[in-house]
Amino acid sequence: MNHEIIMLSLFLVVLCSVVSLCAAVWLRRESDNLDDILFYRKKDYSEDEVKDYKYYGWALEIVFTFLMSIIVFQIMIPISLYISMELVRVGQAYFMIRDSQMYDEASNARFQCRALNINEDLGQIKYVFSDKTGTLTENKMEFQCASIWGVDYNGGRGSLEKDQLVHNVQIDGIVLRPKMNVKADPDLLRLLRSEKDTNEGKHVHEFFLALAACNTIVPLVTDSSDPNVRLIDYQGESPDEQALVYAAAAYGFMLIERTSGHITIDIQGERQRFSVLGLHEFDSDRKRMSVILGCPDKTVKVFVKGADTTMFSVTDRRLNLNIIRATEAHIHAYSSLGLRTLVVGMREFTASEFEQWHSSFEAASTALIGRAALLRKVAGNIENNLIILGASGIEDKLQLGVPEAIDSLRTAGVQVWVLTGDKQETAISIGYSSKLLTRRMTQILINSSSKSKDRWTCSKESCRRNLEDAILMSKKLTTVSGNEHSTRGSSGDGITSLALIIDGTSLVYILDSELEEKLFELANRCSVVLCCRVAPLQKAGIVALVKNRTSDMTLAIGDGANDVSMIQMADVGVGISGQEGRQAVMASDFAMGQFRFLVPLLLVHRHWNYQRMGYMILYNFYRNAVFVLILFWYVLFTCFTLTTAITEWSSMLYSIIYTALPTIVVGVLDKDLSRMTLLRASPKNRIFPLICFFGLPRPKKQCCHRRANF
Repeated sequence: MNHEIIMLSLFLVVLCSVVSLCAAVWLRRESDNLDDILFYRKKDYSEDEVKDYKYYGWALEIVFTFLMSIIVFQIMIPISLYISMELVRVGQAYFMIRDSQMYDEASNARFQCRALNINEDLGQIKYVFSDKTGTLTENKMEFQCASIWGVDYNGGRGSLEKDQLVHNVQIDGIVLRPKMNVKADPDLLRLLRSEKDTNEGKHVHEFFLALAACNTIVPLVTDSSDPNVRLIDYQGESPDEQALVYAAAAYGFMLIERTSGHITIDIQGERQRFSVLGLHEFDSDRKRMSVILGCPDKTVKVFVKGADTTMFSVTDRRLNLNIIRATEAHIHAYSSLGLRTLVVGMREFTASEFEQWHSSFEAASTALIGRAALLRKVAGNIENNLIILGASGIEDKLQLGVPEAIDSLRTAGVQVWVLTGDKQETAISIGYSSKLLTRRMTQILINSSSKSKDRWTCSKESCRRNLEDAILMSKKLTTVSGNEHSTRGSSGDGITSLALIIDGTSLVYILDSELEEKLFELANRCSVVLCCRVAPLQKAGIVALVKNRTSDMTLAIGDGANDVSMIQMADVGVGISGQEGRQAVMASDFAMGQFRFLVPLLLVHRHWNYQRMGYMILYNFYRNAVFVLILFWYVLFTCFTLTTAITEWSSMLYSIIYTALPTIVVGVLDKDLSRMTLLRASPKNRIFPLICFFGLPRPKKQCCHRRANF
């Protein structure tokens, strides 16, 4: 609207200039009759002695006429429109909040309008950037399978009902059991019960001990319907940790108590107390966490779990290369099924290693400057030469209606980009499940296996070559599909859709460098962009990549603290009220309970809000133009003296009651198309062209899309 205000200001200057020039011509022509002419009389006959009114001369009279014209015609600039717009936005927000189609019964969460000045911006959204975990999925993790010491234990995936295991612990006549049940693998159960002393049984023991101990979970005992039974509810920051601790409890490694200095775990009916000597929490740089335990047998062990990309780089491949290769194969299989994977490792401390770590840890913990960096360095020193115990597979199901929502958004011309921290195989599997990816799409993969700083130049050049090759391939595919499309007609069967899949390691070399332009050129040619293994700041960098190079509006949606930077970078931020707190909601412009609510927000309310606001603004412009042109026409017949033709009361009634209130009502309640029509048609984004501002008809190309949006 700022451009239109500038144009109206120029129009006002031109109008005042015309009045001044006409007044100058009239003064020169009627210079001999100015004493007694109507509307301009120079003589004052109110008293017996006739006097002259003040007359400043021809030049100054023109200047005064110009200034008076600005005062009389200033209503052309619709200052009151901003007040009307704010009232309309409040009304629109009220009906958006009360929309039952965006109410989540499961969490009892209504849609929230946290910003009242961007309702109409929803009508210009072209790009949607979405997190995966907790946004597309439920973020309710369920342990499915595990790979332990090179052996795949996934028998429980096919026997959901009969093999659910409930492990109980009896303390002082009270039975303790986990609040959630977990599917159990029969072979793994038999191994834990009857083959404890074997080499394989010891590795399984260490694996589940790591699951039960390497976390920040706090067990809470709650009542149940049976007075003799208490339920242990594991509370923690991460749903992944909760799922792993419940799995460990189901297999007989039940976390019972946690304090700042120790944890108590019931292992197959035997309560054992472990001293927590140190804990290095998960961070986005290391992508792993570790705990140092003092065991009952007087040994000190460090248990580590994290992403495979960082865990395999700190393992001792000389000791268990075959185990690592088997674990990698199992992780790939789990990821292809859409499961989230974590790798678990450990090593035993010698006395000298423990003393060295303990002194470094104490110094870093008490440092006043750079404490986080020092703790990260200490953690990196001990998280090396690990023995890989295995990997876990956790299922995170899609939310209800996600595939249909993504399909509707893409049909409406909105590009959906998914930015996730999961493995590439997991992200691709979820992409197919959510209909983000289709079998007919041609996938363009850009990966980088570089991990060391001294290979920066090589990795950057590798990324450059990959981008150039991908751009060349996309041009060829676009040309071929275009030729086929012209040959087959307008059926669209020959159009090839491209999907760009890129990992976070490649983005390290691409973002904030000259390669950004190539990435944007490639992404612009693709229908879908899927970024995997990305850090929170990289998510914001991807949004900035598009936002800084296009005038299209962007929307980011997420549910956790790691999505805040992305939400704040986008033009419109949407927070999901999920399992990971309310950080994303507090940083967002709108908040909702499920991803599928984007469909009524971006297909229904965006059309209504933008159409209402657009026509209300145009109506106010035309209303003021009519008022000003009436005054201008009256000026032509009153000797250009700027005598007002309308009284103050008439002007006030015209501006407030006769014209302002009806437009506000229309701006809040008007529905040019029904909800069902908008949802069924999946309207594409169309904005008001500039010619509509001058009252001219739309071009035929845009008129044919009138029902589509605006």
